[in-house]
Amino acid sequence: MEEKVGELWHRLITRMARTSHPEAAVTLEQVGTTVGILFRALGGDGGLQVEAAHATEHGARRSLLHRIAGDSRKVELAWRDEQYLRLPAVIDLFPSPQLNRDLYIWLAALAVGDHQDEEAWFGKNQRLTIKALNDYPGLRPRYQRLVEAHLAQRIQPDSQLKAEAAQEAAIRQALREPGSVEQLPQSRRPPQPVPLWLHPFPPVVAAAGASDDSDEAGSSSRGEIKQMEEQNRQAERAEKPEAKDRGLITIRMENIFTWGDFLNLDRGSEENDDLESAADAAKDIDVLSVSRDAKASASKLRFDLDLPAASEDDLVLSEGVLLPEWDFKKQRLLPDLCRIVPMLAANAEPVLLPDHLRRTARRLRAQFQQLAPARVWHRNQQEGSEIDIDAYLRFATDRMIGHAASADGLYRDLRIGSRDLACLLLADLSLSTDTWVDNHRRVIDVIRDALFLFAESLSATGDRFGIYGFSSRKRDPVRFHQLKTFDENYNAAIRGRIDAIKPGYYTRMGAAIRHSTNLLKAQPSERRLLLILTDGKPNDLDKYEGRFGIEDTRQAIREARELGLQPFCVTIDTKANDYLPHLFGSGSYVVIHKPSQLPKELPLLYARLTA
Repeated sequence: MEEKVGELWHRLITRMARTSHPEAAVTLEQVGTTVGILFRALGGDGGLQVEAAHATEHGARRSLLHRIAGDSRKVELAWRDEQYLRLPAVIDLFPSPQLNRDLYIWLAALAVGDHQDEEAWFGKNQRLTIKALNDYPGLRPRYQRLVEAHLAQRIQPDSQLKAEAAQEAAIRQALREPGSVEQLPQSRRPPQPVPLWLHPFPPVVAAAGASDDSDEAGSSSRGEIKQMEEQNRQAERAEKPEAKDRGLITIRMENIFTWGDFLNLDRGSEENDDLESAADAAKDIDVLSVSRDAKASASKLRFDLDLPAASEDDLVLSEGVLLPEWDFKKQRLLPDLCRIVPMLAANAEPVLLPDHLRRTARRLRAQFQQLAPARVWHRNQQEGSEIDIDAYLRFATDRMIGHAASADGLYRDLRIGSRDLACLLLADLSLSTDTWVDNHRRVIDVIRDALFLFAESLSATGDRFGIYGFSSRKRDPVRFHQLKTFDENYNAAIRGRIDAIKPGYYTRMGAAIRHSTNLLKAQPSERRLLLILTDGKPNDLDKYEGRFGIEDTRQAIREARELGLQPFCVTIDTKANDYLPHLFGSGSYVVIHKPSQLPKELPLLYARLTA
C-alpha cells in the first residue's frame, strides 16, 4: 500500500512540476541535416559536425515544486568546440513545435560567430546575438517570438532574492535589447539557464580513443615509471574483466605453475599497488592479456609485448619516407612528422580470379573494352605501313606543274590511340574493415572483391593504374601496402597480393594521400585520377582523431589538386555526408549506401569519371 501511494505521489508531483512540452518536442535527429546545412551556409566552420549535447547541472535556484519533485537539476544547452557544434538532443521547451524548431535554427545561427575566445558569457552572447541579427535580418522576427515565449516561462524577478532578481532583470533586458547591459550583477547562485544563448561553461569532451602523441617521459603519468629489462613477452588482446571476475584461476593441478591472474599493471591513481611486486608478477606470467582502461595512470611498467599479429606481418620494402602534416591550429605544415613505410604481402601466392566474380568480370571487361582507344590512321609520316595516297597525289601534281615538292610525309601508319590517363586507387585497410556487412561478408571482403573487379576492368582499357592500401599506428609508421605499381602488368601475382589484404590499424589518411600524390604526379599522363576508397573518416590513436585529422586530410587533398591531380572519394560510410563535403567538395565524392554493391559500382564509377 505504501509503495502504491508513493508511486501515485511521484506521478502527481512530477506532472505538476513539469515545464516541458513533450507533445511538441522536436529532436536533433529530425532537423540535424537542415541545421548542419544552414550552419555552413551562413558561414560556419565547415569542419564542424553537428552532435547532440548532453545535459549539465546549472546550479540555479529551483522552485519549491521542482525541489519536491527532484528534477530540473540539469539542462541541455548549445555550445561548440574544435570538432563539434553541439545542440540539445531534444527541444520541448515551448508548446509549439514550430518554436522548438526555430530554436534549433537560432542556436545554429548564433554559433556561427563563436570563435571560442576567452570572453565573459553574458557579454559574449549579447555580441553573438547582435552579429546574428545584423548579418541575417530575416531571423529577427523569429528571435523576437522566441524571446517573448521564453520570458513568459522564466521566474519573475519580484519572486526572487534581491541579488538574483537583479541578475534576472539584467538577463531579460539583454534578451530584449542585446548589448544594452554591460555586466551581469553578482549573486551567490548562477542565474536561471538561458536556452537562447550558448553554454556559459561548455564541458570539455575528450575525443574517443585519443591519447598523447608521445609516450616519452611519462607525460600522462603522475607517478613513477619502471622500465623492465629488455625481453619480448607473448601477449594477446582481451576485454577487461569485471572486478568480481579477477583472481587466481587454477583449473588443473598440472597448471599450478602457470599464472592466470589479472594484474592491473596500468593502475589508476586511487590504487597503491607496489610497483616492484607488479614487476615481479609480470616476469612470471606466460601470456599477458592486453585490454584498454580509461583511468589515469598513477604509475607504469614499461616492457615489450610480442603480439601475435607481428609474426604474420607484411614485408617491409624500405626504411620509409618522411612526410609533413598540417597543423590547422598553427595553419602550417609540420615538416617530416609522418613516416610512410612501403610494404608488400609476404608469401602471397598467385591466384585465379575467385569463381563468384568471374561472370561479373567478363561483363565488365566487355564494357570497358569499348572505352579502349580505337586504331587511328596517322597521315603525312616519313615512314609507315602503306603509302598515303592523298599526300602522294599532291606530291605528283606539284612535280608535274613545276613546283618544288618534298618527298617527306608520303606514308601513313595505323596506330592505337591513347587516352593518356593514369589512376591510383588508394584503399583504406584499417581496423574498421573487419566489421560485417551481412551474414557472409566483412567490409574487407567487399573491398577485396572491388579491387579484383577494378583491376580486371582497367586491364581491358589499357589505362595505366596502380593499387595501394594503407593503415597506420600513429604517425610512425603509416603502413603503405603495395598491391600493384604502375609499371607492373595485372596478372595472377597481383591477384595474390589483393587476395592477401587484411584489416590493419587506423586511418591516417592525410599522409597516405600525400604519398599517393607523389607517386601519381610522377606519371607522364595528361590526366591523373586519385581514387580513394574508404569506410570511415580519418582517425588515429593520437591527436589525429577528430578535427586534426579532418583538416590534415583536407589540406592533403588541396595539395593534390594544386598539382593537377583529380582526387575523388568512394565511401560506404553512411555518415559521410557530415564531413566529406568539407574534405572533397560537393562533386568529388560518392556514398555507396549498400556496401555489397561496391564491387560492381566501383568500375562503373571509374568509367563515368574518365568518359
